[in-house]
Amino acid sequence: MADAKLAKLREAVAGLGQISENEKSGFISLVSRYLSGDEEHIEWPKIHTPTDEVVVPYDTIAAPPEDLATTKALLDKLAVLKLNGGLGTTMGCTGPKSVIEVRNGFTFLDLIVLQIESLNKKYGSNVPLLLMNSFNTHDDTLKIVEKYAKSSIDIHTFNQSQYPRVVADEFLPWPSKGKTDKDGWYPPGHGDIFPSLKNSGKLDLLLSQGKEYVFIANSDNLGAIVDMKILNHLIHKQNEYCMEVTPKTLADVKGGTLISYEGRVQLLEIAQVPDAHVDEFKSIEKFKIFNTNNLWVNLKAIKRLVEADALKMEIIPNPKEVEGVKVLQLETAAGAAIRFFDHAIGINVPRSRFLPVKATSDLQLVQSDLYTLVDGFVTRNSARKDPSNPSIELGPEFKKVGCFLGRFKSIPSIVELESLKVSGDVWFGSGIVLKGKVTITAKPGVKLEIPDGKVLENKTINGPEDL
Repeated sequence: MADAKLAKLREAVAGLGQISENEKSGFISLVSRYLSGDEEHIEWPKIHTPTDEVVVPYDTIAAPPEDLATTKALLDKLAVLKLNGGLGTTMGCTGPKSVIEVRNGFTFLDLIVLQIESLNKKYGSNVPLLLMNSFNTHDDTLKIVEKYAKSSIDIHTFNQSQYPRVVADEFLPWPSKGKTDKDGWYPPGHGDIFPSLKNSGKLDLLLSQGKEYVFIANSDNLGAIVDMKILNHLIHKQNEYCMEVTPKTLADVKGGTLISYEGRVQLLEIAQVPDAHVDEFKSIEKFKIFNTNNLWVNLKAIKRLVEADALKMEIIPNPKEVEGVKVLQLETAAGAAIRFFDHAIGINVPRSRFLPVKATSDLQLVQSDLYTLVDGFVTRNSARKDPSNPSIELGPEFKKVGCFLGRFKSIPSIVELESLKVSGDVWFGSGIVLKGKVTITAKPGVKLEIPDGKVLENKTINGPEDL
């Protein structure tokens, strides 16, 4: 049955002119793994908490010598790669998410370029920047990258694979059923980074330039900056793969975690957890860390494993309904590749290395006095004593970046804020200070304006009379 399904699909895929032979064979191999159903199922009793040898505490790692020559030699072995396939749609923006303005008029991409420029300038190194785009972000990114033409850094862009969405009931590629626009296709998750690096020729280019490691991170993680301690450690210990993990807070209970399993370190995602153990997975006691998706990977190891077709990461089926048609997307995650690399480790890093901007509430944190911006680096204000950030919940009126910016004359001071919850038609003046726990609710049909210079400490506001 599965064989007939696959043969039919294979035949249809062969006729798709829009994608390369590499993409076709990659897609077919993903589907055939999915249909064969020989995914390993995790046996819960075999899961062990990793030791400090496997998930190394950041503080125990030796700092490299500070001299310029040593640092330059290390940096010359490094390339930085940002995952740039995502669109800014959830935040109400068109185009790649990486061009949303984060602070002082700088976009994610501006900050990344500034960081690498200042690094290269300081040490005389030549760390290149690679952007892995999807077909959704490719054209826009090419235009955007032109503005860095005078920059001193080498910027390389390449596309991750483009796979056809499968029409669920017939199990055929949607494009071969006449769906020829972008909606007929999907990018198969960031696990695809490894074959795409190879297929694009970028992997061989980096190796020919003497690069040894690539530091991969999401373009929206402002904390993912080059770390000399980690790079030095990996080169000296010959670790082929390193995943940065950080302690879970209640906001991160769904994040993937590292486990020791049958003698290897591997990523355990919530989707792989049997229903009976989901609560245990979410507990902060047993699984204390989660994956930041900051990954350091040895380039020769990537080449070896891709050429051997050995990277068979867990498949994440992603069923969707698009324009009333039920389609299936099969995806993989880069973090799940950890178990195929030799001497793979996790490093338990400070929370400061994980500062993702997924919503306008994150933007509020980053644009506030809680952070400062120097040379493209976003640094936390030492005046805040609490190691964790305030929790911020903004209502749907604030969901889109444009609306969010319009509702704040200036971003309030939140250095002493514990939590903020805003719902309804609320508008903020300038110079406002928020402290402790603040809840602001505008009743339906009422416009609630918080006046300039107002200090709100441990207050619940349900209307103008409470101000």
